[in-house]
Amino acid sequence: MTSATDLIATNIEEYLAQHERKELLRFITCGSVDDGKSTLIGRLLYDTKTIYEDQLRKLEQDSLRHGTTGGRFDPALVTDGLKEEREQGITIDVAYRYFSTAKRKFIIADTPGHEQYTRNMATGASTADLAIILIDARHGVLTQTRRHSFIVSLLGIRHVVVTVNKMDLVDFRQEVFERIRQDYADFAARLDIPELHFIPISALYGDNVVDRSQRMPWYDGPTLLGLLETVYIRSDRNLEDFRFPVQWVNRPNLDFRGYSGTIASGIIRQGEEVMVLPSRRRSRVRSIVTYDGELQEAFAPQAVTLTLEDEIDISRGDMLVRPGNVPRLSDRFDAMIVWMHESPLVPGRPYLLKHTTKTVVGSVTAIRYRIDVNTLHRQPAETLGLNEIGRCHVNVNQPLAFDAYRRNRATGAFILIDRISNATIGAGMILDRTTADEARPAWDDPSLTTSFVPVLSQVTPEERQRRYAQRPATLLLTGLTGSGKTTIALALERRLFDAGYWCVVLDGQQLRRGLSKDLGFSADDRSENLRRGAEIARLLNDAGIICIAAFVAPDEETRQRAAQVIGPERFLVVHVAAPIELCRQRDSAGHYQKADQGVFTHFPGVSAPYEPPLAPDLVLPTDQLGIDECVERLVTLLSERGIIGLT
Repeated sequence: MTSATDLIATNIEEYLAQHERKELLRFITCGSVDDGKSTLIGRLLYDTKTIYEDQLRKLEQDSLRHGTTGGRFDPALVTDGLKEEREQGITIDVAYRYFSTAKRKFIIADTPGHEQYTRNMATGASTADLAIILIDARHGVLTQTRRHSFIVSLLGIRHVVVTVNKMDLVDFRQEVFERIRQDYADFAARLDIPELHFIPISALYGDNVVDRSQRMPWYDGPTLLGLLETVYIRSDRNLEDFRFPVQWVNRPNLDFRGYSGTIASGIIRQGEEVMVLPSRRRSRVRSIVTYDGELQEAFAPQAVTLTLEDEIDISRGDMLVRPGNVPRLSDRFDAMIVWMHESPLVPGRPYLLKHTTKTVVGSVTAIRYRIDVNTLHRQPAETLGLNEIGRCHVNVNQPLAFDAYRRNRATGAFILIDRISNATIGAGMILDRTTADEARPAWDDPSLTTSFVPVLSQVTPEERQRRYAQRPATLLLTGLTGSGKTTIALALERRLFDAGYWCVVLDGQQLRRGLSKDLGFSADDRSENLRRGAEIARLLNDAGIICIAAFVAPDEETRQRAAQVIGPERFLVVHVAAPIELCRQRDSAGHYQKADQGVFTHFPGVSAPYEPPLAPDLVLPTDQLGIDECVERLVTLLSERGIIGLT
């Protein structure tokens, strides 16, 4: 195969064509202050020989004046471009850098580590495919490490590489690396991070960055660059849901009217039927026009101009979709908001809200809770301050076409803008496709219960605890159909029963055979099924019994309501996670096939979203773990929480 150097010398056009066909990976570096983020990026650029010679000479001179390496070449100066950054040896702004290798092209976002610049980190992470989280080997997992990890999980970044940096300062000891890896893994188990890697490095000297380190023979995994070049990201892109926000109506002459924009997700072909939102008018695609000519099909994230067969009133901010695959169209929704301004968020105050190509006026009508990023606990809040994150209910003055953020990052995200200063003050991720204000399930109806007097048992909880040698609790196993919830629940019941504990399995499907036989499968009916299950679990817990509940429970808000019914102190959430392809293979009842055919509507993972728990107590990836290992981890969780093992 002809090398890149030979091609540059003999056939520059072929070299450029090969370069253009390379896959692009966007990634960020984040972590606490002084963990070595800029140094790592500088080392990557230096060792891949993507720094020009004149830049390198200038950097060597600057290393003598500003560097923190005793006069040696300081890789951090490659990205710390601001004067204040070089003087303080920190990153303030988000610095973007580009480089390429023979296998891939890369865009790096070097994000700040200081707490007051967390908003900059969120900005850099919003378009990333992968996150590199650096940890100083001397200090381990810090508060800002947890904050950035939570934001990475919140923003839906599927691939995370934890690099334990400055191994040279701890004599490259394996036990230091293993301790940090375990500490971080324990914390990350409560986040939604599907793919997690750990690499010990020394960014200053280049150990395990581009070249394998000879000073850490105990590490047999890939180098950082090797992992960046091979991590699989093609399946991350949503090619199922066609979403085309119109950015510009293109009228170069009287004979041409096209609608220009970037395909947010999905694929579109000539002749396919499309629907315009919010008008819901329909037409067919006549042509797909680009600078290089017409295409038969286009896909995300291509920028194209679509022409239609019919004259339809379409303007900037409208969205083209397929009639059989329509996003939610509403003027209210729930979202996680990262607040980015010194002035706090004020519920009820009008802000500008920019969603895809549309800008509307909106306000936060209620803050449901605020997240403590150190403990991941939810706290009541009346406002959000700088860098705080909370779940909010948002109202806008015009309906928006949106998807849940975890299903579609392009149509599930928005920013809040101050109407006076025009500054970006918040970033939001839409959580669900229904809101509490659109329906009032039985959770919210106190009419039949306000006059009832609670019946108090003559047996105290303490007496039950001493008799059963256990604390009552409800373990909610939630996940897609076919993920293995019920199988694991029954295996755990067998294990606990054999050990002498009192426990009961409460299965959502079995509940539908009797108590919930009147319910369908809409979002409201699923919510009601879980509410009934939560009431049963509460009664079982009141009797001192451990309840193992297996429900799809696709909605985060509904799970939180169940926690309030049962009692947050005795409610544990376990995410039984498996790729949907594997769930389909396990589906012996044919539920997914019926959902594809439209027989089952509102089916999580197919025609309705599934929201993974934001902060589960445990994640069980059943594509990687067997039943016995899953049960073992659940038993360990119950023991660590003091639920079993009492004497």
